[in-house]
Amino acid sequence: MAKFTSMAYSSADEMIFGTAKKPVKYGRDFEVGGGMVYPEIVNHPRPGSEETKKSLMREYEKMTNDSLERAVTLGFPGLQIELEHVWQMTKNPDWGGDIAGQTVRQQQDWYQKYGIKSAVRATIADNRKPEQENIRDCKSLELALKTFELSAKNGADNLSIESVGGKEISDYSIVRQDIRGVLFGIGVLGSRDVEFLWKQIVEIANKYGATPGGETNCAQANVAMFMAGGMLDKSVPHTFAAVTRAIGAARTLTAYEMGAKGPTKDCGYEDPIIKAITGIPIATEGKTCACAHADLQGNLIMAVTDLWSNEAVEYHDMFGGTTAAVFTEILGYDVALMNSAIALGKAKDLQEMMIYSDLYRDVHSFVVAPAQAYEIGKAIVTNNTDYYSRARAGAICAAKLILGDPKMLLSKFETEVLQKTLRELESFPDNEGDFIEQCAAIYTKAVPGFKLANYGL
Repeated sequence: MAKFTSMAYSSADEMIFGTAKKPVKYGRDFEVGGGMVYPEIVNHPRPGSEETKKSLMREYEKMTNDSLERAVTLGFPGLQIELEHVWQMTKNPDWGGDIAGQTVRQQQDWYQKYGIKSAVRATIADNRKPEQENIRDCKSLELALKTFELSAKNGADNLSIESVGGKEISDYSIVRQDIRGVLFGIGVLGSRDVEFLWKQIVEIANKYGATPGGETNCAQANVAMFMAGGMLDKSVPHTFAAVTRAIGAARTLTAYEMGAKGPTKDCGYEDPIIKAITGIPIATEGKTCACAHADLQGNLIMAVTDLWSNEAVEYHDMFGGTTAAVFTEILGYDVALMNSAIALGKAKDLQEMMIYSDLYRDVHSFVVAPAQAYEIGKAIVTNNTDYYSRARAGAICAAKLILGDPKMLLSKFETEVLQKTLRELESFPDNEGDFIEQCAAIYTKAVPGFKLANYGL
């Protein structure tokens, strides 16, 4: 395990969309972070199509064909297709493996006929239940690892996951605005689980020549973000959720320390922080993922992206064609604008417009803007002595950045919540062991099913 103790970039200004310090090549003449942005389409099957393996494979065959056909029809140079597993595809490893193989064959056919560059990302489902089972030795883990193996064996170019370790604690804590529990569940427990999982994922990828791709804190930091929601929502304070994002970045970083090479997973809104630290290419989602959910980072999150995703769209007909075709088109034209800006020497101008269109829309967008992402990343690597210290440092940095910018307008309520959160973070023990001991005493009683042994503690 190689810990990051310095930043990949000399400053935030050095980061730009389409280019990463450590580009990755895989698939059919496909390179991410090598000077161009590519679209990543995520199509989801209709309910009912998953009843049998045959019907699900047919659904994926149609979705993939529609996306590739639209991309070639409109002259797009390349496309990554993400197979984000419905649970049946991981519960039945041969389903996921065979769909990966089928998608690779389709891409190969279109590449040979038309020259379209392409790749397949297989994102295996993490069906483990931390509050109910031993997540280091359970049937769900066994099936997930088997699905990784069959997907890679059948040709999947990139292996990724949205892991859930620590979620039993973070779910309990987010709704209670308990920053101690969030730091423990995401920063301490989640990081340990990512380490455990990615050691095995990297081994499988290397065995079959696949690229160990990306991780995301979707199961935790995204829960806080979506509960905080937009301007009308009040379930969780926005400032609390924004601090949670910084903790999520420290956790997600673990995958890349274990050997993941990217591109990162699109729903990891912490990914600009990851890119600043690692130089690994990232996938992001924003305005074009409106088919799946609303977010407040719409244009800004494109600022340093390398793959531009729609998050997920269910397969249906629209006036313009199927959703698979329509959202491939939307993503393709978004990417064409970015690539034209690169070619014309206007990338920094377009990036500035992306950033300032959403920078002060909300704290969610503020903390992942390149300048703030860089500072949070620097706080993480400067304190990278253990999982707890770096996650705490990132959280403190995020809180101070928000409070320190007079243009980031906050209500009295949001300000008070953030100030309280910062005071609590600063009051926690400096020693990780002391913090774990403190948390163990609290959460083994408060959270049914929580067991330290799930995390090697």
